[in-house]
Amino acid sequence: MDAINFSHYLPLSEATFYVLACLHEPLHGYAIMQKVDILSEGSVSIGPGTLYGAFATLEKQGLIVKLREEERRKIYGMTELGRAVLSEQVRRLDIMAATGKRTLSLLQGNAA
Repeated sequence: MDAINFSHYLPLSEATFYVLACLHEPLHGYAIMQKVDILSEGSVSIGPGTLYGAFATLEKQGLIVKLREEERRKIYGMTELGRAVLSEQVRRLDIMAATGKRTLSLLQGNAA
């Protein structure tokens, strides 16, 4: 895979992040909505409008692909590009979380 210009894809919205995070295995839309609620510990809830808007964008960007249809359900999976973009988002979030923790620690130290 050629070098990826992540600026075309990042930062991911919370909803998009969780949709990608759910697709480590093929899933249909309703299962993704349920799984997002579980993975986010109830902090993110996505409805059908948000989900299918995200599907259209992610498919157009090549981050997910429709694998098959079972009855009326469309099953989606993550592409290699989707995995790379999710990995880069997680790397950036790790940096942000570490920076935030250091800042809060400094603030607590200054308050004493």
